[in-house]
Amino acid sequence: MSAPGLVYIDAPALLEFRGPDAVRFLNGQLTQDVRRVAGGKVSLPSCVTDARGRLQFRVWITESPDGHLWVEGPAGSAEALEARLTRYLIADDVEVVDITGQFQLIHLIGDDAAPPDDVFSRASRRFNADGADWWFAKEIEPPPQTRHLRGDELEALRIANGVPMWGRELKEGILPPEAGLDATDISYQKGCYIGQEVISRIKSAGKVNKRLMRIELTAGYAPADLRLLDENGAVAGEITSVSPIPINGTRPALAYVKRGVGRVFHADNELRISAL
Repeated sequence: MSAPGLVYIDAPALLEFRGPDAVRFLNGQLTQDVRRVAGGKVSLPSCVTDARGRLQFRVWITESPDGHLWVEGPAGSAEALEARLTRYLIADDVEVVDITGQFQLIHLIGDDAAPPDDVFSRASRRFNADGADWWFAKEIEPPPQTRHLRGDELEALRIANGVPMWGRELKEGILPPEAGLDATDISYQKGCYIGQEVISRIKSAGKVNKRLMRIELTAGYAPADLRLLDENGAVAGEITSVSPIPINGTRPALAYVKRGVGRVFHADNELRISAL
């Protein structure tokens, strides 16, 4: 599912990395190939992982108009994110500046409109659909738009498009491939970074203990018990998000399902499951 609209990104943490070693340094800290944002055309998602390959933060990487690298994290995370990313900053010629609050960010889904003169734009797929990030200074009035996505409508779009959310599907300590982030956030060609060895082994082995999947509930169904069962009645997974709005006669949901489980049930009803 995709739909045109505008989404405000609420007060993201924003760190600016400057200096000749910024790209090389961040490539050693992030799962994404930072070189891909060079030229200022796209913003890309990435994971920050520990030495065991487990998730610490999910971030977005952007090149600013003056060629600096921005690392954007969840609201309120600037101090912790900076502490993690600079832990290994020793001899690199890199300056890090916390610029949180200096810029506003809106994301346009399914809209290829040219940005105003005081806005800079980067292509991105924050909701697994073509879109663009519009950045502009905090003192500038947001560009007028006719359709804002918020509340239940935005949550329904997120779930239907299989976008994991921090605090729901994404939590500190999970393995990024469990949430399907190996398809969007991880480069397997760029070389070493913190946690790279573990994540590469997961790819080689081709398996994790659980995977985030799409499931479909009947339109009027709102489960109180979030556990999923296999055909033998054993716990096979857990629902993490349920769309507040039915779509095409069903209620989309996201759930972690254990490896090797092909059929899942809830309240004696078999549910349809599919990959993200």
